[in-house]
Amino acid sequence: MTEATKQLVGKRIGIFGKGGTGKSTIAVLLARALSACGYDVCVLDADSTNVGLHQALGLEASPSPLMDYYGGVVFSGGAVTCPVDDPTLLPGAEVSLDELPGQYYTRSRNGIVYLEAGKIGSLGPGAGCDGPVAKIARDLRVLDIGASPVTLIDFKAGFEDSARGAITSLDWALVVVDPTQAAIQMAADMKAMVAQLKGGMLPATQHLESPELVELANRLFMGSAIQGALFVLNNVEDVETESYLKLKLTEKDIEPVAVFRRYPSVTTAWLKGTALDNDELVEVAARVVSALEAAEGAPSTKIIQ
Repeated sequence: MTEATKQLVGKRIGIFGKGGTGKSTIAVLLARALSACGYDVCVLDADSTNVGLHQALGLEASPSPLMDYYGGVVFSGGAVTCPVDDPTLLPGAEVSLDELPGQYYTRSRNGIVYLEAGKIGSLGPGAGCDGPVAKIARDLRVLDIGASPVTLIDFKAGFEDSARGAITSLDWALVVVDPTQAAIQMAADMKAMVAQLKGGMLPATQHLESPELVELANRLFMGSAIQGALFVLNNVEDVETESYLKLKLTEKDIEPVAVFRRYPSVTTAWLKGTALDNDELVEVAARVVSALEAAEGAPSTKIIQ
């Protein structure tokens, strides 16, 4: 694959889903598939509560959280604010690995760079709002892993980070759907949210007292980079389940681009904290890469899904 054919170079892809859908699993598999396709890959863990992503990538230890690098959360006296309260861009969010201290990132054996935005479990009572994690997820740009890397962002479960505006800086949203009614509904809601954002919907700003902040929040939403959303099925046990999920998604005008079967080895890896090594699932993730490349090459006026 030549540099000219790498449609996803420099793109930021957010991974979303309700709790338990397997977002982190898909993040790992997609990172491996992208790397196998010749892309430089950066994975940002932006889930403020879930743990173990570094182990699934085959890393022995997680790096220090970027929250510390940027000065800590505002609720504990630090510098990183919530984008809802303060939409101001995070200072120094464009980082070079040559300049970023080594404790804040690590690499897997196949060269995937891993960073962690921060966890709230150790912050104590009254300091647990994770809005600042969403600001890091929204603004972080890693500049110099070979060519501009594909950045995968593993978001927390649900809609909260999207509603905070973290989705505005993404190129694509990848929504993971497991065999539950809640996941089907979230897929429909995410599709609608992306369409609304592309249609020019502005954020709620009545709580912002400064006209300058209102203007900034509106400008960030109007300048959204999001091109569309793609959908994958995960933890699918049999053909009957797959058919039912596809039927229900079709009713919402959603066609998944890939189906990930349920494998006991995946559950075991998360339980034991070992690397996710499943060649068959990585091959499925390669189809997602192809779908993203095809979508990236489509006319910019077309809303994907």
